[in-house]
Amino acid sequence: MKKRLILSVILLTSFLSYGQTSLYENPQFDQIAADHKVIAILPFNASVKLRPKQMKELSTSDIEKLEESESYSIQRSMYSWFLKRKGRGTLAINIQDISLTNSILSKQSISIDQFGKYSPAELAQILNVDAVIMGDLNTNKPMSEGASVALGLLIGFWGTTNTAIVNMFIYNGSDGQLLINYHKKVRGSLGSTPDDLVNIIMRKASRRIAYTKKQLKVSRY
Repeated sequence: MKKRLILSVILLTSFLSYGQTSLYENPQFDQIAADHKVIAILPFNASVKLRPKQMKELSTSDIEKLEESESYSIQRSMYSWFLKRKGRGTLAINIQDISLTNSILSKQSISIDQFGKYSPAELAQILNVDAVIMGDLNTNKPMSEGASVALGLLIGFWGTTNTAIVNMFIYNGSDGQLLINYHKKVRGSLGSTPDDLVNIIMRKASRRIAYTKKQLKVSRY
């Protein structure tokens, strides 16, 4: 019985931690980022792919609101992650307040689905920052609590996501050069909330990000 329980725990852990990962780091990241002072985190472009039956019960407006909620939830969680490191003294740059980021984008009439019309360098110039963090998020269920509750009220569907794919980019502001690209697929209960997913992403990506890398190396000793 005890062996069976141990085996069950091992299998469950394997399921929860399973993920597909790819990471690109610009070999010149350290040099390029040496003069960076402020970075901005944009809302991620979110896509929630529900089952066909569930999709039929939602209007286009409902789906758009659901995905918008996911976009801003990931942005808030990413911002919170960086703020915590800033508070610990393990972050070498400042993070633009996301309320300011979103306000500037709104005043420029730049919505999330219009990010593709602008180059990363143009977005950085508009936001007056040295680099931008942006990306895509795909899930088969809503991740944020608000979106999950809203979906439950609309179609009687409850529960957190069990599949999440995130594709994160960090671009240099002056020329739009790609500094980091991190692609991560998570299955199981991992990534069930935006905070969980961001922690999973940054656990590995932070080791390669020039803004945190040196401090992390020091903290190991």
